[in-house]
This record gives sequence, structure tokens and C-alpha cells, in this order.
Amino acid sequence: MTRIIGFAGWSGAGKTSLLTKLIPCLKARGYSVSTLKHAHHAFDIDTPGKDSYRHRESGATEVLVASSARWALMHELRGATEPELGQLLGSMSPVDFILVEGFKRNAHIKIEVHRQANGKPWLYPDDPSIGAIASDIAPDGAPLPRVSLDDSEALADLVEALAWPLDLAVARLAEPAGK
Repeated sequence: MTRIIGFAGWSGAGKTSLLTKLIPCLKARGYSVSTLKHAHHAFDIDTPGKDSYRHRESGATEVLVASSARWALMHELRGATEPELGQLLGSMSPVDFILVEGFKRNAHIKIEVHRQANGKPWLYPDDPSIGAIASDIAPDGAPLPRVSLDDSEALADLVEALAWPLDLAVARLAEPAGK
């Protein structure tokens, strides 16, 4: 059964670095893993050093990257509307886990990735779909589980505990906002 979990945070928080450490950890536990990454710009895929390349090189079975210009397993949008997260998830092959990077405004279960040096506000107080935090500091009064940005094993434990079945995630994503 495919399960999904998101990783949300501001640019520069270290989401991609965290995932490139997490993927091999999950694979070592016997799981198949794919990633779905949101990009806020046009992109080229599988260029050495780029996020999608790093995900694939880390062992992801499939990498799907989405932006307002195109989404890939390579699919050019040619000016069409950017696909919704639920539609993109339905395009992916079955694996044990799909790790979603970005899509921070969507209502799927997420782990917030936060780095103090970024100087950005926390997402968790305003987003009830954040189920845990990966950070270099502990937020004041947060009732959520927290792991260090460098603790891939603890992060993998959170993924195993929190990830939603794909059908539940797609159903929740299809609900009107505010439900």
C-alpha cells in the first residue's frame, strides 16, 4: 500500500538535503520510495546538482517534479493549469512511500522542516496538517514530535508512524478548503 507524507518549509530550510539523507535510510529498511517535488519556476530535469537529480541519485524509484510551467515524468504543460497534488499523486507508480517536497498549502500530512538561520516564521501554528517538526531548534510550546535535521533514523520513524495511505490523502486533497 502506497503511503504519502509531505515535507514543508520555507526555501533554504534544507528540505532537499533532508530527503537525500532520508531516502537511503528508508530504502535500508526495505521500503521503495518515490518523491514528488514542487517547483515554483520552470525547470530542467536530471541536471547534475539539481534537486530531482539528487533525489534519483539518492535511490528514489521515481521522481516527479511539478511547477507552474511543467511537471515531469516528463510532461510539458504548454501553458495549461498546474496540476493539483492529488492528480499528480495519481500519476505515480505504486511504492511504499511517496515523499512530497513542497506543496505546503495543501491539506496532506506534513513534517515541517525549519532552520533557525533562515529567519522565517513557523508553519505549524497555522497549519493543522503538520504532524511533526524537523528542526535545529525546538519551537516554543509546540505539542508536536520534533527530530533534529541530522537524525535520519528518527525522521524515518516519524515517516513510518505518520504517513497516510494514498487513498486517504487523495480524498482529503479533493475536499473543499476549510473542511
